[in-house]
Amino acid sequence: MDRGQGSARLLGLALLLLLGAADAPQLPIREARWLKTPDLVVDLTTQPTECLAVQKKAAQRQSVEVGRVLFRSPLLLGGQAARVGLSCSSCHRNGRSNPHFHFPGISGEPGTADVTASIMSSHRGDDIFNPKPIPDLGGDPAKLIISRDPAKDDLSKFIHGLITQEFDGAEPSPAALASIADYVRALKQAACPKNMNEPISLSARLHDVDSAVELAQQFYRSGDAATGRDLLSAARSTLGAIDERFQLAGLDESRAELGSASTTLFQLQETQSATAWRRWRNDWPQRKQRLLAAEPRSLFNPTVLRKMP
Repeated sequence: MDRGQGSARLLGLALLLLLGAADAPQLPIREARWLKTPDLVVDLTTQPTECLAVQKKAAQRQSVEVGRVLFRSPLLLGGQAARVGLSCSSCHRNGRSNPHFHFPGISGEPGTADVTASIMSSHRGDDIFNPKPIPDLGGDPAKLIISRDPAKDDLSKFIHGLITQEFDGAEPSPAALASIADYVRALKQAACPKNMNEPISLSARLHDVDSAVELAQQFYRSGDAATGRDLLSAARSTLGAIDERFQLAGLDESRAELGSASTTLFQLQETQSATAWRRWRNDWPQRKQRLLAAEPRSLFNPTVLRKMP
């Protein structure tokens, strides 16, 4: 058996553990499958508050925002991670940590991950189970191993290796790689707000979609189609994550709205047609309002979530 077949087999076993374990939560929200927590509802409706330092220059603010979008996209990592919906933010929620992350074959104790697991990597898999604590990217800088000095390329090299080697992802565009590094550099302990946690809301997810699409259009206009496609892929991934929380009886119309929006974004990725852009601009504001009106009946609502079997 070659390394690729071995990785696929290991991933299959991990998925069986995720989907078939007796105590696995029967929820449509994928994130629930890799959380080992005393209160699943709290973990699915709140997250650590982001410690994002404000950038003074407009170009730097844009780069950080691009990195922020891609940090949350499973398609950035590609490979096996994309298949199960893992992104950088799965381990580093809102750029922080995730003390309850627990993925079979990757984690030991909750909040740990083996970055050389063969399940995710055909390059770095060492067949040794050695999970380490997931660091808080907005935490104590003395505990961070990789230099964030913008004058050095240590962080960019590390992120490049993480994407292409640790997760077998595709080569990121230069702009995408630089932006992710800029985002990570902007996560600072000094920027942490007093409120340690914040709610996971539909409005915030919709804002993420808006940001990704707006940034994608700017990159297409500048001639960087590769980064533009990555950003639209991220927007579609976010729509998919929203859809998971609308998988309840009586919310079929909301799911149809999300499906139509995703189809339009796919058309933009494939054709960049003026018609598709016009359709997006005309339809999306009304779609958002209808989705927000249905939010109280969705799994964004902790009360609804607690009633799930």
